[in-house]
Amino acid sequence: MLTIETEKGFPVRTARSTVISMRLPAESGKRLKRMAVRHGWTASDASARLVEEGLRRSEFAFIDFRGSAAGRQAYVQGSSLAVWEVMLLVRNYKRDSQAVARHLGWPLAKVQAALNYAEAFPAEIDDALAENEKTDFAALKRMLPLATEFSARKRVKR
Repeated sequence: MLTIETEKGFPVRTARSTVISMRLPAESGKRLKRMAVRHGWTASDASARLVEEGLRRSEFAFIDFRGSAAGRQAYVQGSSLAVWEVMLLVRNYKRDSQAVARHLGWPLAKVQAALNYAEAFPAEIDDALAENEKTDFAALKRMLPLATEFSARKRVKR
């Protein structure tokens, strides 16, 4: 991900970049521009993001990228869980990745893939975890109008 900070309300790119030109088939160029418009990006930003995501996919097993209410995020392939959600479980299980794998019914390799990705991109994962901690039910209800609040009851052993 390209890190962008604001300075006096204007975005400032903090990462160094390099210019690489490439040829795309005309239809791919049209699709890229549509994607950029849909997300409010420039075609250049969209192509840079897609290249970065493709590089990360090739470097990290079981990692994919999807759009979400919070923007594009790293997910564990074949699941509905973002990497940060797996890391939340890892924290709750005191870093016992085997226990997390059992909890999810996954092979250990998928949990390890999330750990590897989180280790390589700690700021991305920490930001997502911090955002999750700030989200209360009222904020969740604004995003998901049909959400209902419930609390788990302790089972009484008979």
